This record gives sequence, C-alpha cells and structure tokens, in this order.
Amino acid sequence: MTAPYEHDDATTDPGRVVVIGTGLAGTRIAHRLGERAMLIGEETHAPYNRVLLAEVLAGTYAPEVIELPRATVPHLRTRAVRIDRERRLVQCENGDEVGYDTLVLATGSNPVLPPLRGLFAPEATELPGGVHAFRTMDDCLALSEAVTDGTRAVVIGGGLLGVSAARALARRGAQVVLTQQSERLMERQLDPNSSELVRRHLTALGVEIHTECRVRGVGVVDGHVRRVELHDGYVLGTDVTVLACGVRPRAGLAQAAGLDVRKGIVVDDALRTSDPHIRAVGDCAQHADTVYGLATPALEQADALADLLTGSDAGHPGYTGTRTLTRLTLPHEAGPLDLAAFGETEALPGDDVVQLADATRGTYRKVVVRGDRLVGGVLVGELATVGALAHAWESDESLPADDAVGAPLLHLLTHDGGL
Repeated sequence: MTAPYEHDDATTDPGRVVVIGTGLAGTRIAHRLGERAMLIGEETHAPYNRVLLAEVLAGTYAPEVIELPRATVPHLRTRAVRIDRERRLVQCENGDEVGYDTLVLATGSNPVLPPLRGLFAPEATELPGGVHAFRTMDDCLALSEAVTDGTRAVVIGGGLLGVSAARALARRGAQVVLTQQSERLMERQLDPNSSELVRRHLTALGVEIHTECRVRGVGVVDGHVRRVELHDGYVLGTDVTVLACGVRPRAGLAQAAGLDVRKGIVVDDALRTSDPHIRAVGDCAQHADTVYGLATPALEQADALADLLTGSDAGHPGYTGTRTLTRLTLPHEAGPLDLAAFGETEALPGDDVVQLADATRGTYRKVVVRGDRLVGGVLVGELATVGALAHAWESDESLPADDAVGAPLLHLLTHDGGL
C-alpha cells in the first residue's frame, strides 16, 4: 500500500471527468462514470480489446469482433498535446481546449524500439518499410496486409507478445523466424520446462526459433528492410520484421505537465498523481514502484478509481495492487496448447516444489510453496486446477497444515484436487 499525496480526500466530488485514452482502462472508467465523463483518444478505430489483437492478425477474428462496448459519453478523436494544470484544461491537436475538474490519464504504453544499427536513418521519424511494431489496431491491420502465404517474417523478441505474434503470422502462412535475446521463450512468466513446451509447439507450426540471440542491425534496400543481422554475423532474409521488444509507459504528456514521473506516472492507492486533480490508471501508471503493463491490473485500477470517484463504496480501500496470472492459448490443428503461469515459477533454496509432467500428452504442472504459502505455479496443456491454484495464490493465506510440505501437495495439481 502506498501513502496518499498530501492533498484532498479521495472521494471528493470529481465534477467533470475527462479521460485521456480509449484503451481498456479509459473505456472502462467512461462506462462506469456515464454522463459525467468525456473521452479523448487519437485512434481512429472504435475502442477495442488490445489483448485480442493477435487473434485479428491470425485471422481468427475480424477487427469489429474485438471492439469494446461503446461508452455513451462524448468522445473527441484527437490527440491531447498539453495539460494546462493552472487552468485545468487539456489542449488538443485539433485546436480544442477541454476543461476538467478531474483528469484521468489512461494513455497506455508505447512499444520499445530497439537501438538496432540501420533501423533509423539520420533525422528519420518513421520506421523503414517492412518494419512493424505490434501494439495497435493500425499495426495489426498493416501487418495483415503485408503478409501472404510464404512471406518471410522475422519477429524480434520472444516474450508473450513475440510468441503471440509469431504464432499468428505462422497461422497466416508466413515463414517465421523468432529471435530471443535470453535463453528461453517467455522467461518472465515460464520456467525452463514449460518454456520448452511452448518452443516445441511453435516449432510444430513451422516457426524457426533462435534463443540467446542478439540482433545487431537491419539492412535496408530501397527504403525497405530486407535483412536482419545477428550478433554472430548470421543474416536472415526478411520481407516483414516485427518488433516485439516490450513496452514502456506513455508518460510524456504527464512529464511535460510537471507531474511526478519515474518508470511511469507515480500514483498512490487512490490512483492520484502529484496533482490533486489528476489521476492515472493502466499501463502508464506506476503504483508501489510497479508498472504492470497488463490488462488485468489496468481494469482493476479503472474499477477502483470509478468506485472512488462515484462514491459507490464509501469504504473502498482504493487500489492495493494486483497479483497477475498470465494465460495464453496457442491454437494448432492437432489441438491447442493452453498455458497459465502466476507468481514465482522458479524455486528458491528451501522451497517445496511439486511437478507433474506427461511427455506423451505434452502437459506440465508445477507449484512452488514457500513455508506455508503457495508462491507460484505454471500449468501447460491441462488447466483443470488453475482456478483452485490461483485462488490459493491470490489469497496469500496459509495452506492447511497437511499441505505445507510433502506428497499432499499433489492434490493441488490433480483434476479432482482443490482447496
């Protein structure tokens, strides 16, 4: 829990609320606040669920399928360029000035663009031809248009986003090479065994995977990237290059306004910034030294802020943090690979670990217990018990005495087990 800034009470009447950002968090707040809210967002598309962009790229869903329910509030489709804190105005690219009593920054995050040799020409402001980030609907649609059967595609980054992009491109018939700087795929979420199952699944889709592989630069021919150069001198031919190197909070607007910005826009448990009239939620916000960059925390922050602003729950503690669970489904003609991971999937000395693996079925289940508490787990291929495991982890309560050590932990991983 973080201490509030020294200013007005969190439940003071918010008056007119202006929300900058039309992603999951911003749209959720607008829905909750109704007629007292106004949205400002620069994307030309209707608000959509960014989590499902890979399914649009894969051709599973049409873009309109992942649109969010329309918020019945005024919506300015323009970019906010300046916050005038003294006059409480948002100045927009189209010349509009929008007054607020409470301002909510839900500006999201930007893709990380790696400092690759040749990626940016001197004074260039745009990526060269054939290079795509994978963050917005425009990115997704541009990729969809660029990829046909047999297109050579290189994905740089083997985290959750890179794995999703590689799988989607392979399903569209592209010849995909995935490069990952660390020693395994999705190293932030998965342990070595579960990561290896993801690797096998992608390989079965035809994806060529290079781990412990650093990209040094790109080769541009007639304004289009045609080569990706690896640190060992190996060169990959490419038609489409996807940058999936992570994201960073989009906090420039807040920083220019003089708000406290570190990794992200610093907020307390009431989602208040260093200005008493400005709140921040979602990917752009830093709460208790944490920037989540994930959908679940963004939605929980939005709901907590809506409760505080509407006074719908006078005893609401505000936002006290999120324990995130990662879930991913990788479809395949032979059957999908489902995975879930939460908490600490790597054991420390003294931890108790139980693992169940079935090489024939391609399933893997593991839990890590520290003292009398479940601190993490990963399940691949069989998620029947993920609900009970997630509940035990999220509650952070002591396990029953018989479950603290030894064989009884097995019931946490079996089909009929549970807490």
